[in-house]
Amino acid sequence: MQLDILLTNGLCYTMEEEGHFVEAIGIKDGFIRFAGSSEAAKALDAKEVIDLDGKTVIPGMADAHMHMYAHCQNLALVDLQGARSMDDMIARLKEKAAKTPKGHWIKGVNFDQSKFIENRFPTKIDLDQVSNEHPIVIKRCCLHAVVANSLALEMAGVTKGYEGGSGGIVEVNASGEPNGILREQSTKIFDEIIPDPLADEAEKLKMMDLVFKDMSSKGITGIHTYAAKIWRYDEDIELYRAIDQEGRLPVRVTVCMDDLFEPEVLTEQDKANPNRLVQYGAYKLFTDGSLGSRSAALQAPYSDEPENKGFLVASQEALNEKVKIAYRKGLQPAIHAIGDAALDMTLTSIENCLETMRLEGMTEEEMAKRLPFRIIHVQMLDVSLLERMKKLPVILDIQPIFLCTDMNWIEDRIGTGRMRYAYAWKTLWDEGFIQTGGSDCPVESYDPMVGVYAAVTRKNLEGQPKAGFYPEEKLSVYEALALFTKNVHFATGQSKVLGTLSCGKFADLVVLSENPFEIEPDYLLQIQVLKTFVAGKQVYAVEGK
Repeated sequence: MQLDILLTNGLCYTMEEEGHFVEAIGIKDGFIRFAGSSEAAKALDAKEVIDLDGKTVIPGMADAHMHMYAHCQNLALVDLQGARSMDDMIARLKEKAAKTPKGHWIKGVNFDQSKFIENRFPTKIDLDQVSNEHPIVIKRCCLHAVVANSLALEMAGVTKGYEGGSGGIVEVNASGEPNGILREQSTKIFDEIIPDPLADEAEKLKMMDLVFKDMSSKGITGIHTYAAKIWRYDEDIELYRAIDQEGRLPVRVTVCMDDLFEPEVLTEQDKANPNRLVQYGAYKLFTDGSLGSRSAALQAPYSDEPENKGFLVASQEALNEKVKIAYRKGLQPAIHAIGDAALDMTLTSIENCLETMRLEGMTEEEMAKRLPFRIIHVQMLDVSLLERMKKLPVILDIQPIFLCTDMNWIEDRIGTGRMRYAYAWKTLWDEGFIQTGGSDCPVESYDPMVGVYAAVTRKNLEGQPKAGFYPEEKLSVYEALALFTKNVHFATGQSKVLGTLSCGKFADLVVLSENPFEIEPDYLLQIQVLKTFVAGKQVYAVEGK
């Protein structure tokens, strides 16, 4: 057999178990056909031989939870991520207003009031300083809150006496007038009327191409992208399939929807095809908001806002019914749960679903063949919730990079007593849970090495605190890389074909500039991706490397 590509003279960490590596990898027709020593590889014939010169190879990395199309849209908007004060935010929006015709919408994204020197939410009064001739809306980095200026509120019909509807909040000032801040379900009124910045098809495809190329440069070989109609974060599987058919898709895309859909019927041949890059994934459901906007549902009040426990965006009965309907259809429920009250509701819905299925005659063997339930975020636990989870078929989709931001205020939000089981990744690992790594992009960067750094060091991007934030919950480099490599594919039932550098698996792999297992953890952020392969095809390479 003549191989297509032979990579030799390297440190190829298979991720099958900690510390295990081979020196050479042989690829044929999109599969790994050889994994062994460089000496044994000398006997092999290959069309192309790549001398790794001692470089490190790991399986391709993936993002288990993000919003791809939303990220592309945000790139066309005003990015407020770097704003550190109200004046800074206003200046950035004014710059956009100066270039925008009067009456046209201005939208800002990624603001975080906890990073402002004023440490408060903007209101319509602040945004009115930007312009009274443009409708302006800015969205918090967590996506669960927006702020609008007076003109935008007027155009949306959000005036005195406006009802935010079920699962939403419209804040008011002392006179009962909306102050410009809307949370959760109430925010969607603006998403329904603000034009898509990528409505032009050519511009949309150009932006998506740029993002995919950037993903490849960061070693990403797969993403799970989620629709979220609450924010008009649409996802169209046919768009990804069209890009793939044109030979322009360098990343595996799993599309997860928040409307019911018909599950794909795949043959064994389909499942074993390394070139099948686009597929349907989970069915997304919400229970609460975010800790950053104090809308995550807690069992006890917020420590820094004692009258507030956040809120649930659905009733227990409604969630139970949606989970059962999805499960009967053969879909995989993926449930957003950040606060401990939301996690309690989520576990109850899963317990209820499984008990109902048993009563309806489904056998334990049939249920064991189903994909596990996915719980997204899981930022707050307690002992009782942990014990309940251990009895259920669940996979936990976490975002380590959240801690880089949240550590600035999370202890104030929930108090030291509740921190024991917050962002408790090592506890979850030791209890045997499969955790997958993601970013929730555009909330945070999709660079997986940043997520690995966050999980290993538990420091912010400036390297603080020196010992790490609650360092007992640090993961090892192997454990953190597992989140972004092999673990992701357990969520989609593809662990037999993806996730490790093993013979017979799809040839998705990444060549790194440094060995993450040997360098100091603080230097993980400096690792560069030199080459990226998907199904044995090189989709990215640093010139000359």
